[in-house]
Amino acid sequence: MELPVALDPASHDSLQGQLFDQFRGLVLSGRLRPGSPIPATRELSQQLGVSRNTVLLAYDRLIAEGYLQTRPAVGTFVSPELPEKSLTLEAGMRPGLATQVRTSARRKIAFRGQAQAVVTSQAFDYDFRLGQPDPRSFPARAWRRLVNRVLVAAETRFTEYRDPAGMPQLRRVIAEHLGPARGIRVDPGQVVIVAGCQEALNLVARLLLREGARVAIENPAYQGSAFLFRSYRAKFVPVPVDANGICVEALPATGTAFACVTPSHQYPMGFTLSLERRLRLLDWAQRTGSYIIEDDYDNDIRYHGSPLAALMGLDSSGSVIYVGTFSNSIGAGLRLGYLVVPPHLVAPARTVKALLNDGHPWLDQAVMAEFITGGAFKHHLRRLRRMYGARRDCLVENLRRHFGEAALSGTESGMHVAWQLPGGFPRATGFQAMAARRGVGIYSLPSGPACDFGGCAYSGRTVILGYSSLDERGIEAGIARVAQALDAWRRSGRPE
Repeated sequence: MELPVALDPASHDSLQGQLFDQFRGLVLSGRLRPGSPIPATRELSQQLGVSRNTVLLAYDRLIAEGYLQTRPAVGTFVSPELPEKSLTLEAGMRPGLATQVRTSARRKIAFRGQAQAVVTSQAFDYDFRLGQPDPRSFPARAWRRLVNRVLVAAETRFTEYRDPAGMPQLRRVIAEHLGPARGIRVDPGQVVIVAGCQEALNLVARLLLREGARVAIENPAYQGSAFLFRSYRAKFVPVPVDANGICVEALPATGTAFACVTPSHQYPMGFTLSLERRLRLLDWAQRTGSYIIEDDYDNDIRYHGSPLAALMGLDSSGSVIYVGTFSNSIGAGLRLGYLVVPPHLVAPARTVKALLNDGHPWLDQAVMAEFITGGAFKHHLRRLRRMYGARRDCLVENLRRHFGEAALSGTESGMHVAWQLPGGFPRATGFQAMAARRGVGIYSLPSGPACDFGGCAYSGRTVILGYSSLDERGIEAGIARVAQALDAWRRSGRPE
């Protein structure tokens, strides 16, 4: 029996792979029917002029995937049941053909909420979007090398459930990193690996929020946290911020589940919470029995001097829950962050993580652990600080060149600045629209994404500018276009 098979030695595909593909095609097309005998390996190798081992390997794969089956002392045959049948429904069983259930009979979903504006469909020539690292900054070469290294030692790690709190080695190196970097001395057991800040905040909400619970939150605040807590039907207590951070004296005296703050680089205004207010905030938490959620979303990017100790590093009462992420330092696509909880919350936090998703993917954790352990993370951060620092300087210089002494906040750290527009400028939303028509993305607070709870002193006159994803040439060109848009607006004599 000869088969209509032709192999091409010059093909990029191996002979074994070609044989498998062509054999599978003959089976699926019906030219080899279920139950039909097939040639012995020696016979087919002679027909094709290839080694018998090539045919054996192709047959082994066809048997393993269910296209062929062997009968001892009889031969090898096409399987009566092909694997494709187990992967697709029969036409009469497809959901689209089933009797439709009246939607009015369904219960309404319990969830109520909206997503934050982290993704935009609008394309700009120059986009000063927030929280977007330069794609070229991703350490692709080192990452590829580490992926290959950890895959060699993977063994059963892809097929087994592991500790839902995360890989022990990664939790250990994160704890070691936080000591000198943020003044936080914790046991690795207090660290929970999560999919970025957003999952960390979700985990905290599962731990602490009940419907109607009161949450103190900065005004303005990060949309992601505000919209999340609102979806749990929390009641907000908006607290104003100024150049020294959250105004502690405006915090409620009783009845608050927690206060959510961004003390290192207030989102979105960029203010740094002063040491005096940090101590007063910790005292408030201890007196009221409230927790503090410390969202340290861009703590690794600082340009001058030593940062103030994190709230958790100053806490002696177990009041602070710390949120960190690698989204800004490595990349948001990695979806990797961490939560640090006080000792008495370790067990419930681990349980919540297990219920959410049984733990973060092993490979990403293993690579990140190696990246930090080998010193590559520190080298990467030094490179980012130099690069982003130069871009921040370029942005500040160009704003002042075109607009005079621009009132900026948040220049000491992070990846964005807040520009408080002076008199004689349009309002922030109008200014954003003018720039957009010139192909430049700048952002008012609501599109930042930020959340204004009303009564915010900064909303109408503040524009947010991220500078991490644009090089100096792009920054110069983008700000020049914004200046041209303002000049055209002024010449038109339009009122604010």
